[in-house]
Amino acid sequence: MTDETRVVGPRTWVETVAAARDEGFAFLDWLSAVDRLHDDAAPGFDVVCHLLDVDTPGTLRGLLVTTRVADGEPLASLTGVFAGAAWHERETHEMFGIGFSGFDDGTGLGLRPLLLPDGFEGTPLRKSFQLAARASTPWPGGKEPGEGHESARSPSRRRVQAAGVPPPEWGPR
Repeated sequence: MTDETRVVGPRTWVETVAAARDEGFAFLDWLSAVDRLHDDAAPGFDVVCHLLDVDTPGTLRGLLVTTRVADGEPLASLTGVFAGAAWHERETHEMFGIGFSGFDDGTGLGLRPLLLPDGFEGTPLRKSFQLAARASTPWPGGKEPGEGHESARSPSRRRVQAAGVPPPEWGPR
């Protein structure tokens, strides 16, 4: 599979995705974001959309369209181009706090929670989000000296089998 990347400004986001759809990238694979709020040059979020051209026999062409949006600034919704973008935009809104102007999933309910339980506060995929487990227990992979380590010498670890994978001695002989 070959992937092409197009980096565009927020003002041309919808037009670029619509043009890509018309070029044959007619399958919306996913849409999400990357927290770049600590980028000194241009803080914000990279919103990324992955499109596929599935109609070309023998090849699968992919296209990444990405744009940088500032924290607190909405991005134009892709629901007018791909109806399936609604689920992805709701998830991105919920996990990163990014608004999508013109969002329309046909329900009239707007951007609303999708995955998190009722009453959940925060945006868990932002780098600034404090994980509850990290707040209550020391982090075992601490990088600072003395953080999460009781002694100077680390104990050896036993090899852990992936969940659902039987040990090598299991099965017919």
